Amino acid sequence: MTELSKEQQTEFEAAAFRRLVRHLRERTDVQNIDLMNLAGFCRNCLSNWYRDAASEAGVPLDKESSREIIYGMRYEEWRDRYQRDATDAQKTAFETNRPKE
Repeated sequence: MTELSKEQQTEFEAAAFRRLVRHLRERTDVQNIDLMNLAGFCRNCLSNWYRDAASEAGVPLDKESSREIIYGMRYEEWRDRYQRDATDAQKTAFETNRPKE
């Protein structure tokens, strides 16, 4: 395995994160419930993780701001533009697969 410095690792992780966020912004056809059902996380989870990281660093960040960072727009705007009603099959799959906390 290639040895990376801590700085390189952080730089590469940040680049991968930015690419993931860009990809999710471009794939507005992929619904959050689909992501939850297939991968166990969605855009909202990612925004929560971002907010958690900010909090751990002592930077206050509210839910709306962290969502806007991930969605690239206000969450309400994204929801109005792109979110569709979940099908019964999607809802059933979510109840079966959703993370249990």
